[in-house]
This record gives sequence, C-alpha cells and structure tokens, in this order.
Amino acid sequence: MVRRDAALTAGGMLVGTLLAAKAIRSRRAIRFEGRVVMITGGSRGLGLLLARELGRLGARVVLVARDEPELERAQQDLRTHEIDATILTGDVTHREQAQQLVDGVVKEHARLDILINNAGIITVGPNDDMTHADFEDAMATHFWGPLHMMQAAIPHMRQAGGGRIANVSSIGGKIGVPHLVPYCASKFALTGLSNSMRAELAPDGIAITTISPGLMRTGSPFNAWFKGQHRREFAWFAISDSLPLLSIDGRRAAVQIVDAIRYGDPELVITWPARLAVAAGALLPNATARAIGLVARALPKPGGRGGRQGRSGWQSASAWAPSLLTRASERAAADNNEIPPGHSRI
Repeated sequence: MVRRDAALTAGGMLVGTLLAAKAIRSRRAIRFEGRVVMITGGSRGLGLLLARELGRLGARVVLVARDEPELERAQQDLRTHEIDATILTGDVTHREQAQQLVDGVVKEHARLDILINNAGIITVGPNDDMTHADFEDAMATHFWGPLHMMQAAIPHMRQAGGGRIANVSSIGGKIGVPHLVPYCASKFALTGLSNSMRAELAPDGIAITTISPGLMRTGSPFNAWFKGQHRREFAWFAISDSLPLLSIDGRRAAVQIVDAIRYGDPELVITWPARLAVAAGALLPNATARAIGLVARALPKPGGRGGRQGRSGWQSASAWAPSLLTRASERAAADNNEIPPGHSRI
C-alpha cells in the first residue's frame, strides 16, 4: 500500500513536471512572420532547406555564402517556392566581413531577429593524411566564423530586446568520429562556445540553440573533401549518408531545427542513432570508445604517397558510389543545389 502510494505520488510529480516544462516552453514560442533570419552557408544543402522552411513560415530570409553564382541559384530556387530572399556574398571566417554582413542586414532591414550559423566544411580521411591546414580551415569555419557572426549580431539583438541564435554543430561535436578528426575537433569547439554563451545571453532575451545532427540526406557528401584512399572514403561516407535507418531526410531535419528555434530550445540532437550514441557515450564511455575503435579499424587505411591531396566527392566516384546504394543522397544533391553547373552525373 505504501509502495503504491509512493509510486502514485512520484508519477504525479513527474506528470506535473512535464506539464510545467511544456507550459514554459510554449511561453517561449515566437512567430516567424516578418522576422529577419540570416543563414550562413545558405546557398545549398541544409542551409537552403532551412531557408525554404523559414520562408514558408513568413520569415524574411537572408542567405550568406562565399560563392555568388551558387547563391544566385539558391535565390532562384526560393523564388520557385514563392520566397523572396536576399543574398550576400562574404566569408564569415574573416571578422571584418562578418561584421559588414551583419551591419548590412540591419541597415537594410532595420533588424536582425534570428542568426543561424550553418556554414560548414567536411574533410574525410585518416588522421595521418590530414595536414595542419585542414585543422585551421575547420576551426576557421566551424568556430571562428560562428564566433565572428555572434559577436557582430549580439549588440543589435540586445538593442532590440532579444533574438535567437542557432549554431549548427554535429553529433561529431559530442562524439569523436574516426576519419573526421579536424571536423570533430572544430565542432566540439562550436558546441562548447554555443553551450557556454547560452546562460550569459539569456538575461538579454537572446536564446541560443545548439543543433547536433546525425547523418542527414542533404546531398552534402558530393561537395565534401576526401583524403587517403579517397574513392573508398567517399564510398563509405556517401553510402552511410543514404541509409534510411542511419540518416534522416533533410527536409524533416530542417523542420525540427526550425521548431527548436521557435521555442528557443537549448539543444536539439537529430536522429535516433545520434541520440543513442550520445547516451551511450555518457553512460558507457569506455564501451563506447572500444566500439568506435572497432569502427576505425574497418575504415580505409592511409593513402600513402598522394594521400594528403584532397578530392571532392565528384572526383571520387567508384563502382560503389554513386550507385544504387547512394541514390537517396544523389536525389538530395539534385534537390538542394549541391550539383555544380554542367555536371552530367545524377
């Protein structure tokens, strides 16, 4: 009897806590109509998918990327979805350019409500084939770029009474993944930056959301860079990215990210394999490390002479990829502006 009463009390407290948390989350919700949203790395892949979703919800979208023709194609894509987006060419890894980009948006739109730091690069291959420059490029893109953009945007958001910042990190910013060492190191840095700044900015009404996706079918493997035995590296990466049980459709991921931004959620981990990996790493760190070690042994060996030369996914085709096993990623590449002009494949 006592045990039953205790269980009922505990259950009631749990339900009450969940209802209270849901009510608090609902109070944080914002509407996107008329909000000015700036998306770095917005010309293709996840950035373009986020622009489509936010534009559909009435936001005024500003896309930032380094490649102007690619941005123009993204702008035209959005027009076919009846979304009128502004495009800005710039390199957020340079502090002065980041400041100019943010100031330009505020000058044109008189506000900046939401910043999404999405720009990214991926270099895949054994650590023995990575160079110091690979780590510098990854840190510049995934840590310094978001920091520059945040430092430029925060004063404007404070003056306006608040804002939202979403930093697109990765499951590779929570769990070390072999053959992605520069990528993971830089994403760990971004996760730390995002999480540690959150509490300090909360009193200013600025909510920071750390996004940690697992594999997403956005078409990105074809524009990633591969070292070592580059064809084999591209094959395992592209096939993994295409498997339905391991990866998520890019549009579904974009919807989840936009929902997290709407409610100012502190963190979002996307895909059940990613959530499982995070839980395993926290609860069973030694076993998880051993399992990752077994995965590393199965991956291709260093490339030897010439292994340090980077090649894109488009330059790394083999009998395995592109193939029937990578069709999902190929379709995503075609849908999300990941195909270079004049490319005949797909």
